Amino acid sequence: MKDPGIVIIDYGVGNTYSVANAIQHLGYKNLRISDEEKVIREADALILPGVGAFEACMSNLQDRNIVEILNEEVLSKKKPILGICVGMQLLATASEEMGIHEGLNWIEGRVKKLELPSELAVPHVGWNDVMNNEEKLFGLNQQNANFYFDHSFYFDCEEKYVAAYCDYGIKVTAAVKKENIFGVQFHPEKSQTNGLKLFRSFFNSI
Repeated sequence: MKDPGIVIIDYGVGNTYSVANAIQHLGYKNLRISDEEKVIREADALILPGVGAFEACMSNLQDRNIVEILNEEVLSKKKPILGICVGMQLLATASEEMGIHEGLNWIEGRVKKLELPSELAVPHVGWNDVMNNEEKLFGLNQQNANFYFDHSFYFDCEEKYVAAYCDYGIKVTAAVKKENIFGVQFHPEKSQTNGLKLFRSFFNSI
């Protein structure tokens, strides 16, 4: 598919347009930012961005009646989707951020606060090397390529769902995968060439 139809889910989060700018920089022209059912259903691939608190992001999806549409498109029709930062965390069963909050439950696991050695700061902000095993996301990147992180919580899930991790005092899940569902904890739109390669690899796999 030369120029896939890409839709970035618009649900009131902050990094939507920076993600769009990165994807447009790669030359993809069939790109839309939308919360409209018709547009989401017509897409070949979906991007679920996210910054801020888990509960607020999940509430925004529910308030705009997007969850049911996504469940059908992603779970039933197997449409490829890439979650970014909190967008990845929303794929989980639940989050422990400021209470217990249900997620989309597409990938079994729990979002937990980073519990780190005292010399390491929380939130985890900055560049880290990423060890990966997922061709569809990292096929154009070298092993141990570095990406930009900014988070205080991480996705704790079974090893079979971990597509990449980084070492930040503990083994932090950097990417997840389950069939057509992918997520990255870091920000590819802020990760310069490595981030652009990741987007390219994801869209090439469609």
